[in-house]
Amino acid sequence: MDVYSFFIYPILYILPAYAANGLPVIFGGGKPLDLGRRMHGKRIFGDNKTIRGTFAALASGIAVGAIEYPFMSYMLPVSLMLALGTIFGDLLGSFIKRRIVMKPGSQFPVMDQYGFFIFALLFALPLGHLPGASGLLFLVVLTGILHILTNRGAHLLHLKQVPW
Repeated sequence: MDVYSFFIYPILYILPAYAANGLPVIFGGGKPLDLGRRMHGKRIFGDNKTIRGTFAALASGIAVGAIEYPFMSYMLPVSLMLALGTIFGDLLGSFIKRRIVMKPGSQFPVMDQYGFFIFALLFALPLGHLPGASGLLFLVVLTGILHILTNRGAHLLHLKQVPW
């Protein structure tokens, strides 16, 4: 097993999803995506999922893919699907939290850490080029570690109210 297949390629591949997942914390805010609407008396997504954050997620994922495109010509469409999957996974987690009456910002084990990741990969799967099994395993571990570190960092920088 070579370093490129196990470490480098998986990171380059998932980078658009990581950007789409993280940058809305910095560039989000503003009007809620659900515009305050309710479904069965409960908010659809809540105040933390915003229009600007959703566009930031999409734009950042595509921007990373555009940077990678000259070196990996398939990454532009893949990055679009990774970004869309990331957004879908994040919104699905918020939607489920609202249905089971969890407060915005409360912990939702597994979904909080891996929801964006799973759906990013599922959305990009039809386009191919996924890392191999060992690369995916590496990404599962890396994603768990990065989730802890980036969320604590965002909390320390007062970008998030909670450290998870």
